[in-house]
Amino acid sequence: MSLSGGRKVIIIDEADYLNPNSTQPALRNAIEEFASNCSFIFTCNYKNRIIEPLHSRCAVIDFSLKGTEKAQMAKDFFGRIKQILQSESVSFDDKVVAELVKKHFPDFRRVINELQRYSQFGKVDAGVLAQIANVSISEIVKHMKEKDFGAIRKWVASGDFDANVVFRQIYDALYDVLKPQSIPQAVLIIADYQYKQAFVADGEINLVACLVELMGNCEFA
Repeated sequence: MSLSGGRKVIIIDEADYLNPNSTQPALRNAIEEFASNCSFIFTCNYKNRIIEPLHSRCAVIDFSLKGTEKAQMAKDFFGRIKQILQSESVSFDDKVVAELVKKHFPDFRRVINELQRYSQFGKVDAGVLAQIANVSISEIVKHMKEKDFGAIRKWVASGDFDANVVFRQIYDALYDVLKPQSIPQAVLIIADYQYKQAFVADGEINLVACLVELMGNCEFA
């Protein structure tokens, strides 16, 4: 009970990163034990990473953006980024900033961090477009097909990749790059490492491990 006699509220931020085999199951009893005087709020980006017993004990509220609301927020997002750049006396190209916002929206923190990196020399211009282009998997597919582990490791280490984006792009390209009999196995491998990505200590190692397993267990077209 709170000091004022009312209900307490416990907020668990980024609950999707809690271990689903230990921490999340342990919360089930806590929720039930203190349900009479305490409310629990779990925030997450990936609700599929929350175990079903916690889902069943909570009301799910999805804050995803849809339709015109998304377009308006992206516009406001872009305007705010421009204000920040102007206040910091950083020269910039509107088209480049728009491309960066388009790639990372609605992750405001990611956009700010990327701009800090790109603007270290005082400007954000067309020279950074090559750096913010979408991940192209053609090169890594070539390395896997050639079973070149050194090149795979170098590709991952030298890039600023979101592992989940790489997993998705490889998945989308399976029918183009693998022989049909290898596709089911590849799906299982990708799903396994995508799941592990949320909990591993080093995401780069996990991504390399996924690519190595695909290289060793799949036949490329």
